[in-house]
Amino acid sequence: MIKYKDQFPGLKNANGHDWHYLDTAATAQKPQCVIDAMVNAMGRDYATVHRGVYARSANMTMAFEAARRRTAQFIGAASENEIVFVRGATEGINLVAQCWGGANIGAGDRIILSQLEHHSNIVPWQMLAQKMGAHIDICPLTDDGQIDLNWLEANITPQHKLVALAHISNVLGSVLDAKRAAKAAHKVGAKLLLDGCQAAPRLRLNMVEMDCDFYVFSGHKLYGPTGIGVLWARHDILQSMPPYQGGGAMIDRVSFDGTSFADAPQRFEAGTPMITEVIALHSAIDYVDAAGVDAIFAHENALVTSAQEALAKFNSITLYGPENSAGILSFTMEGVHPHDIGTILDESNVAIRAGHHCAQPLMEYLDVPATARASFGIYSDESDVEALVAGLHRVQKIFG
Repeated sequence: MIKYKDQFPGLKNANGHDWHYLDTAATAQKPQCVIDAMVNAMGRDYATVHRGVYARSANMTMAFEAARRRTAQFIGAASENEIVFVRGATEGINLVAQCWGGANIGAGDRIILSQLEHHSNIVPWQMLAQKMGAHIDICPLTDDGQIDLNWLEANITPQHKLVALAHISNVLGSVLDAKRAAKAAHKVGAKLLLDGCQAAPRLRLNMVEMDCDFYVFSGHKLYGPTGIGVLWARHDILQSMPPYQGGGAMIDRVSFDGTSFADAPQRFEAGTPMITEVIALHSAIDYVDAAGVDAIFAHENALVTSAQEALAKFNSITLYGPENSAGILSFTMEGVHPHDIGTILDESNVAIRAGHHCAQPLMEYLDVPATARASFGIYSDESDVEALVAGLHRVQKIFG
C-alpha cells in the first residue's frame, strides 16, 4: 500500500488534524517537493526566460526548456517540439478548436463528442460549430458508463473531421480504449483529440503508441500548480496551424508591413510564459514518475473497490460508473441532495465533490440533478475510505 500522506502538507487542517481529502479529480494536493520547486523558482532562481543575456536568465531558460523535454518524455512524445505550454487543458482545447478547427472544419462538417464529456470538451466545439456551420453528434454510453466505441465505429463517416473524447471520465472514472478510438477516427480521415486531465496522473502515456492527434492535460491534477497545462500534437500538425494569440516571443520578425511567426511550439506561447509553474510542473512529473503511474493506478483502484463494496451495503445509495473505475466514485443517496451530503461530511473532516462536475449533459443522461463524488490520489488510504463510510452513516442517520 502506497504511503505518501506525510509528503503533502495540505492534508492537515488548521488545527493539525487529518483532513480526508477526496476531491483529487478536481485538483490534487501538492507534495512538498513541488511547493519547494515553486518557491525557489519564484525567489532564489527567478528571472525571465528566452530574453536575458545574464547568467540567471540563461539558467532559468535552460530549466524551462528542460521541463519541456521532461514533459515530452513523460507522455511518450516523439519530440519536445510537440509540447505547447498552455494555462490548462481548457486553453489547450480552445487553442485546437480555434487554430486547427477554424482552418479545417467548415459548413456541413461533423464533430463527434461523447455523452460524458466535461464542459471544456463540449463548449469550444459548440462555439466552433456555430461559427463554421458544422454539426455535433453525440456518442452514447454503454450500460456501465463507458464510451460506446461500437457506436462510434458504426456511425462515424467521412463527414466527421474530429472526434473529441475524455481519456478518463471525471465523473464515472471509465477508461477509454484510446487506440481503438484513434483507429476508428483515422479510418475516415478524422482527427482524435483526447482530454487527458484524469489520465495523466493515472495512466502510462505514449503518444506514439496511442496514435491520437491532440492530447491535453492540466498540471494541477498531476500534483503540480494551477495555471499550467500541456497541449501535445504531432509537430507537422502544429506547424500547419496559425497562431492562437499575437505578441512577444511567438514571432520571427515584426514590421508594420507584416509579421512572420516562429515555428511551433513557440508560435503558440505568446508573451511571458508561466515560468514558475513550468518549473514546478517538472517537479510534479518527476514525483509521479518516481512513484510509478502503474502503482498509483493500482493503489487508487484498490481504494475505489473498497469504497464501492462499503457503499453497496447502503440500501439508499446508488453507484454510477464501471466497477473498475479509475480512482473516481460517484454516487447518490435517496432523499438527500449531494450538497447536503458534502456539507455533513465536511463536518467530519471529509472533503468530497458535490454537483454536476462540469458535466451537465451526463447528469441529464443519468437522470439526476447532481452526484456526490469521492476521488482518490496517491496520498489516499483506507483511513479515508473509513472516514467516508462513517460520515455517510451520519448523513443517513440525520435524514432518517
